Amino acid sequence: MSVLTKVLGDPNAREVKRHLEWVADANELEPLMEKLTADELKAKTAELRQRLAQGEGLDDVLVEAFAVVREAARRSIGLRPFDVQLVGGIVLHQGKIAEMKTGEGKTLVAVLPLYLNALEGKGAHLITVNDYLARRDAGWNAPIYQALGMSVAVIGHEMSLLYDPDYLDETHPDPRLQHLRPITRGEAYQADITYGTNSEFGFDYLRDNMAVDLTQCVQRGLNFAIVDEVDSILIDEARTPLIISGQAQESTEKYYQYARLIPRLSLEDYTVDEKTKSASLTEDGIAKVERWTGIKNVYELEHVDEAHQINQALKAYTLFKRDRDYLVKDGEVIIVDEFTGRQQPGRRWADGLHQAVEAKEGVKVQQETQTLATITYQNYFRLYTKLAGMTGTAVTEAEEFDKIYKLQVVVVPTHKPMIRADNADLIYKTEDAKFKAVADEIQETAGTGRPVLVGTVSVEKSERLARLLEKRGVPHEVLNAKQHEREALIVAKAGQAGAVTIATNMAGRGTDIVLGEGVAKAGGLHIVGTERHESRRIDNQLRGRSGRQGDPGSSRFFLALDDDLMRIFGGERIKNMMNMLRVGDDEPIESRLVSKQIESAQTKVEGHNFDARRYLVEYDDVMNKQREIIYGERRKVLEGVALRDLVLSWVRKVIEDAVSERCESRHPDNWDIEGLVGQLGTVFPLPPFGEIPSDEFGETKEAVIDRLMQYAETAYQAKEAELTEPMMRQVEQFVVLKTIDSRWISYLTMMEHFKEGIGLRAFGQKDPLVEYKNEAFQAFQELLNDIQFEIASNMYRVQVRAEPPVPTPPPAVLTGRSRQAGIAGPAAVAGAGSPNGGGSPAPVPAGKIGRNDPCWCGSGKKYKKCHGR
Repeated sequence: MSVLTKVLGDPNAREVKRHLEWVADANELEPLMEKLTADELKAKTAELRQRLAQGEGLDDVLVEAFAVVREAARRSIGLRPFDVQLVGGIVLHQGKIAEMKTGEGKTLVAVLPLYLNALEGKGAHLITVNDYLARRDAGWNAPIYQALGMSVAVIGHEMSLLYDPDYLDETHPDPRLQHLRPITRGEAYQADITYGTNSEFGFDYLRDNMAVDLTQCVQRGLNFAIVDEVDSILIDEARTPLIISGQAQESTEKYYQYARLIPRLSLEDYTVDEKTKSASLTEDGIAKVERWTGIKNVYELEHVDEAHQINQALKAYTLFKRDRDYLVKDGEVIIVDEFTGRQQPGRRWADGLHQAVEAKEGVKVQQETQTLATITYQNYFRLYTKLAGMTGTAVTEAEEFDKIYKLQVVVVPTHKPMIRADNADLIYKTEDAKFKAVADEIQETAGTGRPVLVGTVSVEKSERLARLLEKRGVPHEVLNAKQHEREALIVAKAGQAGAVTIATNMAGRGTDIVLGEGVAKAGGLHIVGTERHESRRIDNQLRGRSGRQGDPGSSRFFLALDDDLMRIFGGERIKNMMNMLRVGDDEPIESRLVSKQIESAQTKVEGHNFDARRYLVEYDDVMNKQREIIYGERRKVLEGVALRDLVLSWVRKVIEDAVSERCESRHPDNWDIEGLVGQLGTVFPLPPFGEIPSDEFGETKEAVIDRLMQYAETAYQAKEAELTEPMMRQVEQFVVLKTIDSRWISYLTMMEHFKEGIGLRAFGQKDPLVEYKNEAFQAFQELLNDIQFEIASNMYRVQVRAEPPVPTPPPAVLTGRSRQAGIAGPAAVAGAGSPNGGGSPAPVPAGKIGRNDPCWCGSGKKYKKCHGR
C-alpha cells in the first residue's frame, strides 16, 4: 500500500462505500416489491419510463429500478442478486469497468444496468466473446426481462433470435434456451436489450456503412454497451482491426514458389526477432533469393510486391508454427487465438501472411483480399454514448483502460472471502523435466479426489501433456482449439472429484467450474500452470478459475528455462546460476530472484504491447475522423438528402477549379478559353469551341463561371428529361454511393501501404506520426476532390437500360475478424461514353478485364487506375 493511500484512504474502497448507500436504499424497498403482483411488477417499467419522460434522470430512478430487477430475478429464475452484485451494477451503469472475481455472478449483475439504461428506449447492448455465451446469457436472463415487459434478442453469426415464451424449440438440449425464436437482424436491434459478440456488432456497423439502401441498415444509435470479458475484447483483440474485404485479382502461384525457396536458406541468411514478431533477410539471403528468382534487385520499387511476398513467406516459415498459431483442417489453415486457444474459422491474417502460411502447408492458396471497410475495436466501442465493462482481471491494465477508453476500473468486493492458496513457482532446467513434474503433480492431486485444471499455452503443449498422462493411465479431458464444440460440456464437469482437465490458455472462459460433491472438503480445485504467459493478467485468469465464491482451492506454476518467456527475456542468466549451483535437471528451484525476473519480463512485454496498441489507435484516430466524415455523408444520402443541388454544387466547383487553372491572367485576352471548353467538355456536354460566339463568356471570371454553369444545368435538365425525374433521383443516389465507396476502398488500400513505410521517416529526424497526419490530411482533401469530380462527370454519362430482374443474392457468410463481402447496387445503371458523343453506352464489363485495358466506365483511364484500384 502506498503512503498516499495510507494518508488519503483507498479511493476504490471509498467508491464502493458510496455505492453501498444506494444499495441500502434498494434493500429498504424490497418488502414493498415482494408484495406486488406479477402485473404490478411489470407495470413498474412503464412507471419508470414515465418518470424519465417527465425530466428525471437515470440516477433518479436507479434505486427503484434495481429493486424491481432484484425482485423479478428472485421470482423468475430463483436468484436474488447480492448486495455486492448491486454495487457491480451501479459501477457498470456509471460507465466504468467492474472487476469481479470468477463465480461472482457477472452474468446476473449485467441485467441491472441493462434494464435501467434500456428504460430510455434507445437500446442497450451486452457484448461478449463468442456466440455460445451470448445465446446462453440472453436465454438464462430472458425471463427477468420478460417479467418486466422488456424484449431481449441475440445477434449471432448464423441467425438472430428473440425470447418468446410462446415459442418452443424442443431440439435444443438446454430447456432455458428453447424459447429463442429466429428473427431478422434488424428486429434483433430493435429489441430493448440485445446480446451478441464483439465482432458481430462491429461488422454490422461496417455493413450498415456499405449499404446502398436504408432498409439494409440494421443498427440503431449506439447508446449503452456492457462489454463482458472486457480485457479480452478491448485489450487482447484490440490490435486486430475488423475488416470487410473482397478478393483482389492477383495470381497466387508466387506464394508456392517462395514457400519452396525459403526452407533452402541457412540460418545466416535471415534474422528473426521473436519479441517484435518480425523476420528479415540478411545481405547473403537477399543475394540468394535474387539468384534463385532471377530478380535483379528485389527491393526496387517495381518489385515491391515480390519483396513483400518473400518477406511474408519468411515470416510464415520462421514465426508461425502449426498446432500453436494455426491448425490445418479440411485443407484450410485455421487461426488459433493466442489468448484463448480457440479456433477462429473464417478469420484470416492480412497482408498476404495467410496466403504465405497456406503455401507453406501445401493447401489451396486463396486470393489476397482488398479492404472494403475497416475499423479497430478501440474506435468502434468509442462510438457508444456510454461504455462499461466487466471482467475478473482488469487492475493490471487500468492505465490502458483509462488512457485509451477513458474507463475507470473499480474492484467490487467478493460476496465471500477468497481463501485460495497460490503456491510459489517451481523452475526446472528443461521442458522435459518440467512436464514430468507436472504429470507427477496431476497424478498425486487427482489421487486425493481433488479436480485439477491444467493451463497450457498451445495446442501442441496440451497434446504433449495428454500423451504423458495417457501413458500413466490418468483419465483426463483436453479442452483446446480442436475441442471447441465440446467446450462448455468439458468445463461443466471439470469440478468433479478427481477430474483432470487440460485447457489451452483460457479456453472455456465464461463458464463456471462448479465443485462436485465432497470436493470442497478435499481441498477444492487445483490449478496447474505449465508456463507463464507474457501477460500477468492471463496468469491471473487461470488462477481465478479456482476459489470461486469462497470455495477452497490452490494454484502452482511450473516453469522451464527453455519456455518462450524465459528464453526470450534472459533465461540464460538463470541457467548459468543453476549450473553454478549444480542443480540437477529434475530438481526445481524456488527463487525470489527468478520470480522478480519473470515479473520484470512480463511487465516489459505488457508495456511493449500497450505501446503497440496505443500506436495503433493514434494512427487509426487519423483514419477515424475521415471515416466519420465519409460514413456521415453516406448516411445523409441513404436518408434521402436532396442530391440534385448537391451534385450541381460539385459541378460548379469543377468549373471554378478549371477556370482558376485556365484563366490565371488578369487580362481576358490571355485566357485559354479553348482549353477550358475542351477540358470541361469531358465533364458535361458543351458545343465545340468554334461554335461558341467570342463574346459568350463576358469579361470577368465570375461571368465565365456563370455561363458555363448555365450549360451544365441545361445538360442536367436534359438528362432528367431523358431518364424521368424519379429515375434521375435513383441514379443520383446510386452514382454518389458507388463513387464514394469505390474511391474510399482505393483510399484505404493506399493508406495501409503508406502507413507500412511511414516509420522510415524517423531516419530523417521526422516524427512518423506527425508526417502521417500531415500527409493523410492532404490525401483526404484530394480524395474529397476526386469524389466530387467523378460524381459530377459520371452524372452526365449514365445510361439506363432495361434488364431482366436479377435475383437477390443470399447474404455473404461472414465469420471471424476479416470477412468477405461485396457491395451490391442497382444493376440497371451503366456508364456512358463521352458526353459530347451523343450518348452511346460505354462497354459494361463482361468476363475479366485486364488491368491495363481501358476502364469500362468510359473515363479513358486504364482499368487498374480507375475502377480496378
